[in-house]
Amino acid sequence: MKLFVGNISWNVDDRTLYDQFAAFGNVEECKIILDRETGRSRGFGFVTFSEKEDGMRALEEMNGQELDGRPLKVNEANERPPRRQNNRW
Repeated sequence: MKLFVGNISWNVDDRTLYDQFAAFGNVEECKIILDRETGRSRGFGFVTFSEKEDGMRALEEMNGQELDGRPLKVNEANERPPRRQNNRW
């Protein structure tokens, strides 16, 4: 199960985010999305759990919890639509 985590402080790195969510179960991947030009956090990331039950528990318990002074916004991640190439579908 993949979770979207928003409202992340710029001070939080992948490891810190991982540590917050690993308490709920096996985290397969944890990634904060960075700006391509500046390398700075864009303020959101994704956490992927092996088990859906663990992800659901993390979503329920971490949504609204403060991390580095900011309340996290945690939702189930939506799949991205396919990207267009050369302005064509």
